[in-house]
Amino acid sequence: MVKKSNNTNSVLQSEVSHRCSSRCLGPLTFHNQAVGEKVRLSHGGRLAEKTENTFKNGLVFSSRPVKVQEKIRLRVQRDSTNWQGALRVGFTTMPPSARSLPLPCMAIPNLTGKPGHWAVPVNESYCQAGSELEFWVSDGGSIYVVVSNRQHKLLTGVDLSQPLWAMIDVYGQTRSILLLGSEKKDLFCTKRSCPAPEPLTSPDAYSHFGSVSDFSCDDSSCLDMKMPEDITCVVCMVKEARITLPCGHRCLCKPCNSRVFQEFGTCPLCRHKITASSALIL
Repeated sequence: MVKKSNNTNSVLQSEVSHRCSSRCLGPLTFHNQAVGEKVRLSHGGRLAEKTENTFKNGLVFSSRPVKVQEKIRLRVQRDSTNWQGALRVGFTTMPPSARSLPLPCMAIPNLTGKPGHWAVPVNESYCQAGSELEFWVSDGGSIYVVVSNRQHKLLTGVDLSQPLWAMIDVYGQTRSILLLGSEKKDLFCTKRSCPAPEPLTSPDAYSHFGSVSDFSCDDSSCLDMKMPEDITCVVCMVKEARITLPCGHRCLCKPCNSRVFQEFGTCPLCRHKITASSALIL
């Protein structure tokens, strides 16, 4: 059992991440405990990959409740031709921390046959390695998916009266997915999840050096963000993070530290100011 609580409010309070500014939706990763038996999380909980060549046991959930009209973006990093079917995406009113382990082997029909779960399959042609998509639930309770700049309405009837967590099944030919973040357009501004280092840029990007993207948080800090256990650099996601910044985040390798200092001058996780002599090399 991951966690049980008779108090729904206490469950929600423990899972709702902070917001570091009025335009920040809060950090968005995969929940690090409610994970399918054949899935491994890495890169700060943003990369979910199969540990075996199987079509099932690939369920993952968002680390926090998502908002109506919050568009969740992800990329298929790797695929396989051994299986039919592909990624399934959807939402659930059941908090990940309230789920028993092991998780069901498939979202459809194991979870969608129960109240509070909605999921839709994404066509195989849209789930090849390198494909990017976004999905969300609308104000009317419909699930939409956008792939290749085409919007598809795939399901209706989602209950909006309770908090919703994103539910993704790394199913069939899909081998790994990378969570790219989320955004929600309001009347006067666009809110985004944080932090926002540049994600892996291709299916072979484990050896690729990417740049740092624009940060979406514009004040305060994200000091409650935890680094992955393997302490990988959050920029290149390849080398060991050996640089500890003044804010306490050990999150950069030496080459990336120089580049981040020159181009941004702030920590990629919390935007604390970096000075030339303040970083500590371990």
